[in-house]
Amino acid sequence: MQKKPDPCSFIIFGATGDLTHRLVIPALYNLAAGNLLPDKFCVVGIARKGMSSDQMKDSLLQGLRKFATRPVDEAVVTRLFECVTSIEADPGDPPSFDAMNERLDKLETARGTGGNRLFYLATPPKAFLPISEQLGRTGMLEENGAWRRLIVEKPFGTDLPSARALNSALLKLMDEHQIYRIDHYLGKETVQNILVLRFANGMFEPIWNRNHIDHVQITVDEKLGVGHRGSFYDSTGALRDMVPNHLFQLLSLVTMEPPARFDAHAVRSEKAEVLSAIQTQTEQEALYNSVRGQYRGGRIGDNDIVDYLKTPDVRPDSSTETYAALKLTIDNWRWAGVPFYLRTGKALTSKRTEIAIKFKQAPFAMFRDTAVDRLSQNYLVISTEPTEGIELQFNTKVPGPAINIDGVEMKFRYKDYFKAEPSTGYETLIYDCMIGDNLLFQRADSVEAGWQAVQPFIDAWKSAGGRGLQPYKAGSEGPEAANALLTRDGRSWRKLG
Repeated sequence: MQKKPDPCSFIIFGATGDLTHRLVIPALYNLAAGNLLPDKFCVVGIARKGMSSDQMKDSLLQGLRKFATRPVDEAVVTRLFECVTSIEADPGDPPSFDAMNERLDKLETARGTGGNRLFYLATPPKAFLPISEQLGRTGMLEENGAWRRLIVEKPFGTDLPSARALNSALLKLMDEHQIYRIDHYLGKETVQNILVLRFANGMFEPIWNRNHIDHVQITVDEKLGVGHRGSFYDSTGALRDMVPNHLFQLLSLVTMEPPARFDAHAVRSEKAEVLSAIQTQTEQEALYNSVRGQYRGGRIGDNDIVDYLKTPDVRPDSSTETYAALKLTIDNWRWAGVPFYLRTGKALTSKRTEIAIKFKQAPFAMFRDTAVDRLSQNYLVISTEPTEGIELQFNTKVPGPAINIDGVEMKFRYKDYFKAEPSTGYETLIYDCMIGDNLLFQRADSVEAGWQAVQPFIDAWKSAGGRGLQPYKAGSEGPEAANALLTRDGRSWRKLG
């Protein structure tokens, strides 16, 4: 039985934005439906322009009805939304934060929340620091008998120097334990299950190393194009948007050493340690070990995808990548010599997130006098989208008098085995923030280690400009050049199902 969090106020900056409507409010609803919100609780939406509490409720309720992951129970809606309040505040208007603090004091007294506050920055990255500085100036981040926590969305910085600067600035305002750098991928059950799969099963850990694993592929493909996010995406690109956060979180869980204890400090220390062991490449090496692409117009299912360069708010001569593939190595005892191939992109043939662990080939000599001419590859595949599950590919004999071998799959699907309600992936993360468990959140050193590893690619691609940018058709599997990262090593990408 999960415990209920302490009484608290849940304060959302960017309450009228897409992230809040699409993920945060549906997640809060799911927590309320599961009786996992505090008994004494309130939701405060921060609006830059005048918006009444009733208008805020209506806006958030529309988002819930549109993006809910399960049927909406009106009794739960009533219980959750009766505590929604709107407060106007703008970091460009410092006195508005003083007034906000006074309003919160009165609201907390009325609601009995004890002064515990969870601030959620569901805003564009440029607003992270201005908002935090005003919260710090007004004393709203000080913990005097009540806890104060700050959730910061991605991207955390745009490169290594900016990530270091943001970390430094935030740590002058509050302690590390108060900062929750959120990545919704870590809220998915299968991602969390990587730790359990590795460390709670005696069969896997003995072979989880360079002696038995040939290579690892991590794929995060998306069918959607950039859509209405042209301005943001054109200044960000696939590498910055996905690799230092989503893909590196998956990478660190697969490659980290066993923690001494299953607690936040031990797990996060091991994750930071393995990310810091990723070999830093020169710009020349980074160009050789990477592929970047940009999609052209095409069709995916029933939808026409406009050429990236014709997307609103995208520069017509943009060299921003919508696809990135990298080859990385980790310089430690467990992984020396094992290549890690990462790929992510927009407007691809399917939406797919998976980790494919390829084991070394078994000796073939004993089968040379049989009808067997090849052995299927042995993969352990951990999928989070579109279906959460795990599958193991291995060889077995085909029934009959002759020795024929074929590859088969054993599949485990969460939805088939566990009758869990659909979720957004944010429920676990928000709940953990409320109870003060930061195991699933990035620490400052982990963030900087991730940027350290991708900085050579950022610099190399910037220097190259449009040279080397590979076009690919929307609805395809990405640029053909991405195959060369593996074929030159005698390997190939696992075909996505």
